[in-house]
Amino acid sequence: MDMLHQMSRAYRPYDGSQGTRRHSMRPASKIALLTSAGLVLSLALAACGGDSTGPAAASASTKSIILITPNPVGTDSFLQLGVKGAQETAKEIGASFKLYESKDPTSIAQNVDAAVRAKPTVIVGISFSFDDVFTTVPKQHPGQSFLEIDSCPKAQAPNLTCVSFKEHEAAYLAGVEAGLLSKSGKLGVVAALDSPFIHRWIDPFFAGAASVNPKATGTPLFVGGSNPFSDPARAKSQAQTLIGRGVDVIEAAASGGNQGVFEAAAAAGAKAFGVDVDQCPQSPGNVIDNVIKHVDVAEAAAIKDIAAGKAGGVKVYGLAEDGVGVNALDTDLTSSKCAVAASPDVIAKVKQVRDDIVAGKITVADPLAG
Repeated sequence: MDMLHQMSRAYRPYDGSQGTRRHSMRPASKIALLTSAGLVLSLALAACGGDSTGPAAASASTKSIILITPNPVGTDSFLQLGVKGAQETAKEIGASFKLYESKDPTSIAQNVDAAVRAKPTVIVGISFSFDDVFTTVPKQHPGQSFLEIDSCPKAQAPNLTCVSFKEHEAAYLAGVEAGLLSKSGKLGVVAALDSPFIHRWIDPFFAGAASVNPKATGTPLFVGGSNPFSDPARAKSQAQTLIGRGVDVIEAAASGGNQGVFEAAAAAGAKAFGVDVDQCPQSPGNVIDNVIKHVDVAEAAAIKDIAAGKAGGVKVYGLAEDGVGVNALDTDLTSSKCAVAASPDVIAKVKQVRDDIVAGKITVADPLAG
């Protein structure tokens, strides 16, 4: 899921630990410094009669990955998973890794420009916040490979690879669980923004619930504001509003704000669903399940293809490709701390519905498709 932000000081190297960032000079300053150092080295080699083509050739053959996020990683589980996937893939293929964290569309553009000048093996942009900049920049730099995770511009350049997911299929499964487990039949979603993309977590969730409980009703509320993807206080307030209306199961689709939803649910005796990763450990016994998206796996496969010279195209991951799912489908569910583990009949129903979706017996409407 995705976020929008503010200008300048957009680049901060990431040290790999949750929510920890180190301040550093801007990419432009670093590039200028490296350029000056390179000039001094070249002059020294020339004066000594040395061969400067050796180091240059070695540098050119070194693989490197630059990942750009739409906002600081912080506690955002989706972005953390993207960083994890790129870092682990870099180690696996022997590449270096750098993270540029953005704050808003302007800083995204600045970071993409800095990354292009660094000429890595691949520049990765994560989320639909890169749709605009990746519509033009890849076409302007046909020799550079780009990868967009979780979205794709309508006018896709040949050197842009896109990876997307069928989140709506997994959200439908979560809705089936919610419809079976809700006591009031009143369901809610606290989502970051009211947009077609984010409705992939909302509409199918309610549809899945209605498929097993025709009397179930659903109400979405949105975080909004200046920080919709990282505002746990606002997300908690919206969850409390839903609970006050009799809602007893809430799906949290607010990224960094999800913890606020879990807190509100736990305090009121309600239940919740997480998204993107397994968030059951954040509130054991209170989170029923999660709408899982295997971002790191899909990202790794795409980076490896690009490094091997197979760039371009779109790869879509759904239930059939094991790109999305819910914890109820996992073999190690008992250790997940998800509340659904105590309901074997619900788990059996979810597996049946999953099989029917994969077989084409059930079609889950995609809100993004209009």
